[in-house]
Amino acid sequence: MSEYIDPATGMKIRTLTELRATAAREYQDAMLQRVEYFANQGESVFNNQLENLVVKGLSAALDLKLKIDEKLGPERLNKVHKFIEKILLTF
Repeated sequence: MSEYIDPATGMKIRTLTELRATAAREYQDAMLQRVEYFANQGESVFNNQLENLVVKGLSAALDLKLKIDEKLGPERLNKVHKFIEKILLTF
């Protein structure tokens, strides 16, 4: 730790770390190691297939919703949304 005294205010300023030329490379290597570590945590074929199935299912559901929204148009879509809200609020 090094100290510096500001000549204008007389305040002591301490630096907690020294910036080395290799610091950025060390931080980058540490981050890459963490990414690799966490990437290898879920190396189960079952987990990967299940994740793919869920993502594809949600993607298909979203695509279907967007197509239905296009077909209904803005006026009918608003009526459908209000109807769904009424149903949900009754439960």
